[in-house]
Amino acid sequence: MPHQLTDLVLALRTNQLLLTDYCSLLQKAFAEREPSLLAFLSEENRFDRLRQEAEALYQRFPEPTQRPSLFGVPIGVKDIFHVAGFTTRAGSKLPPEELQSAEAASVTRLKKAGALILGKTVTTEFAYFGPGPTHNPHNPEHTPGGSSSGSAAAVGAGLCQLALGTQTIGSVVRPASFCGVVGYKPTYERISRAGVIPLSPSLDHIGTFTPDVAGARLAASALIEDWRVESGELRRPTLGIPTGPYLERASEAMLAHFENVCRKLAEAGYTIQRVPVMPDFAAIRERHYLITAADAARVHANWFPRHRALYHPKTIELLERGVTISEDALQAALAELDQLRAELTQRMQTHQIDLWITPAAPGPAPRGLDSTGDPVMNLPWTQVGFPALNLPSGKDAAGLPLGLQVVGEWGADEQMLKWAEEMESVLK
Repeated sequence: MPHQLTDLVLALRTNQLLLTDYCSLLQKAFAEREPSLLAFLSEENRFDRLRQEAEALYQRFPEPTQRPSLFGVPIGVKDIFHVAGFTTRAGSKLPPEELQSAEAASVTRLKKAGALILGKTVTTEFAYFGPGPTHNPHNPEHTPGGSSSGSAAAVGAGLCQLALGTQTIGSVVRPASFCGVVGYKPTYERISRAGVIPLSPSLDHIGTFTPDVAGARLAASALIEDWRVESGELRRPTLGIPTGPYLERASEAMLAHFENVCRKLAEAGYTIQRVPVMPDFAAIRERHYLITAADAARVHANWFPRHRALYHPKTIELLERGVTISEDALQAALAELDQLRAELTQRMQTHQIDLWITPAAPGPAPRGLDSTGDPVMNLPWTQVGFPALNLPSGKDAAGLPLGLQVVGEWGADEQMLKWAEEMESVLK
């Protein structure tokens, strides 16, 4: 069974692997892993449905040369995305009829590219911190991360080679790091947020999980309307390490691992600069949570008063804090966000930095399922909307994955992913 998205696509498009046979392989893997992993929402007759949809796809595209870029690829979809024929619950206990809407634009684009829906994946409640039941595929006693827990774990366990998630603070890059996969968060709004239940519209990003960077590039080309094909040879990027109070939020063990990764990259010929940035990181972090709370309170203004008792305590705290934040305070925070984006962009230009590199999380996945881990390492890059991804960079002594976060310049997703693919080969 192919383990990389690009290999799977090639096999399915050329009939080296029949989609019906792949469904059988997937069903066996699903039966072995999913009962203990709990990455997907339950669905009766999942594989009967999938086989019917596979047959319909063959009828639409009988000729291999006519098949679209993601022909027959089964995908996991985080359960805050609306999908035609599926009920959206958003990891919550609210009446499902309150939450339904038209299919997400991102899901529709993947379907048009030939993807099939394997199923809805588990999310924390409304993509915040109220955890779901999913376990880490590398050690079931540890969290897979949140809020895109099911999507990251499903790809980490090999149950699918592509899954959709979202990131408002660190919910793509962090769980990708914990589960040992590539998690890609685009430049803000390059992938449409339409049809996805928001947490904070000012900060929400749609993202993907894949086994490797080549798969992330393939998925991005289908999801991003104005995707540009990179032509010619790219020069090797200059890498920047953002020193200061932000970087100090990683654990000592993670920083030691990070330094080892930097050494590997330097030995491979990459130029690395250490640049002090974000001296006011505590204020940046506080601002992020202010925007998240204020936005979330507005999103839930109709639901929360009627269904307060059904919300997770962590979500209740968020929404009750959010209603106390004035519109003036929110607008002031958003203006400061724009200023931070400009400052970081200027730093990149002044020091001729092409990519920032940092630890993808403060450390490996924490033990237990009550917490999804700290998204602090992802927070500033989400806030300014720069494209970012997790590159698996090794494991700790206990066998838990560790990741390198790679951050590109605003709008330069194509270049970032191309460079990241080259860096990936160094870190394998």
